[in-house]
Amino acid sequence: MTVTIEEALQKILAHVPQTSTKILPIEEVLGMVIAEDIYATHNLPPYDNSAMDGYAVKVEDGGKCVQVACTIFAGDNITDELHANQAYKIMTGAKIPLGTQTVVPIEDTTECEDGVELPKNLTLSKHIRFAGEDIKKGTLLLHKGDQLNAYHITLLASQGISHIKVFKKPRVAVFASGNELKMHFERVKEYQLYNTNAPMILARVQELGCDIEFIGTAQDTLEDIHEHITSALECDLIITSGGVSVGDADYTKEAFKSFGHTIVFDKVAIKPGKPTTFGTIGKTIVLNLPGNPLAAALNFEIFGRTIIAILRGQSQKFIQPLHATLKENITLKGDRSSVIPGFYDGHFFTPENHFAPGMVAPLARNNGFIISLAGVTSLKKNTHVQFISTEFALFRENYHSIFSS
Repeated sequence: MTVTIEEALQKILAHVPQTSTKILPIEEVLGMVIAEDIYATHNLPPYDNSAMDGYAVKVEDGGKCVQVACTIFAGDNITDELHANQAYKIMTGAKIPLGTQTVVPIEDTTECEDGVELPKNLTLSKHIRFAGEDIKKGTLLLHKGDQLNAYHITLLASQGISHIKVFKKPRVAVFASGNELKMHFERVKEYQLYNTNAPMILARVQELGCDIEFIGTAQDTLEDIHEHITSALECDLIITSGGVSVGDADYTKEAFKSFGHTIVFDKVAIKPGKPTTFGTIGKTIVLNLPGNPLAAALNFEIFGRTIIAILRGQSQKFIQPLHATLKENITLKGDRSSVIPGFYDGHFFTPENHFAPGMVAPLARNNGFIISLAGVTSLKKNTHVQFISTEFALFRENYHSIFSS
C-alpha cells in the first residue's frame, strides 16, 4: 500500500526509538543531544561587579573632587565600605565594594588636587552588573533534547558543570547494491558505474551527528546481500540504496525478509523515490532508498534525516522549512508529490531546470528543494514556497506542513 509523505513521517515517528545515554565531559559533547534538563546552580554574575574601568562612587558626590582610596582589580575580595567624598578606582569585572551607588568611567573624570573630579548629575547604578542579571540560580538553562552547540557549552562552563548526560550517537551502517557498481578507488569498465550513493549518504550521516560503518557494495545476489545485512545488524540504523524496485535483480527486500524484517511502508506517493521502504529488524531501523542518486538523496533528506533526529534524542524531530519566493513558474503532473531541487539565495528559490532521478550534478549545484502537494499541477512565479535546505538541518518540535502549493 502506498503512503503519503505525511503518513510516512508519522509511521517513522511511531517506530523509531531514542538511543541510550552516557555521561561525557563537556569538552566532548559538541553537536550531541542532551539527555537531561540542566538548571543553574548559582547566579551569574555571582556578585555585583563593574562593567567599566572607572571609579566606584556615591551619586551625591557628582561634580566634586573626591579622594581615591585604593584600586580594586578583578579577583580582589574587598571588604571595606565606600564612604561619601571617596572613590575606589575599579577595573572591569571587579567586585563592587559595599556602599557603591554608581561607577564613573575613567574617561569621564579629570584629575584634581586631592584625587579625581566627577561629572555632575550622576545616575544611580550605572555601569554596574548585578548578581544574577545574566542567569539566576534555579533557572532552566537547557532542555532535554537540545542539540548542544558552542554557546550551550558556555552555559555549562559558567555553572561549573564538567560532565553531562547525553544520548549516544546513533551507529549507522550504509551499503549499496548493484552488479554495475564499483567504488571510486576501483577501475570501472564501460558497462559499470561508480558507487556514488554510499559516499554521499555516509558523508551526510556524519554531518547529522552519527557514527558510521561502511559495509561496502553488495552484488545483486541474495547471498551477498545477506552477508552485508549480517555485518550491519548491530547498528541502530541500516541505510541501503538500490534493489527495492520490481526488477528481476532487485533482491534487497527479499534478503531483508529472511532476517525477520518488518516492513512499515514500502511505497511513498513521491516523485522521485516511490519505492522507498522503511521497516525494522528487532531494534534496528532499516531504510531502503532507491538506487538512483538524486532520488536516494532527496528521500534521505525527507525520511532519513527525521529518523536520525529521533534516534539522536532530539526534541525537535520535524523538518522546519524556510519561506521563500518562487523565482520561476513550475509545471507539474500532479499525480503525486514532486520533489524539486533548486537554489535558495535567502529570498528567491530558483528551481533546477535540468534534473532526473539518476543524476548527481543537481545535488552539488543546488542547496535544497521544495515539495509540491499531490494534485498541484503548477506553482506560479512570485508565490511563497516551503524551502528545505540540504546544507543545514532545521527542525521543529511539532509538525508543520512542508509542502508548497
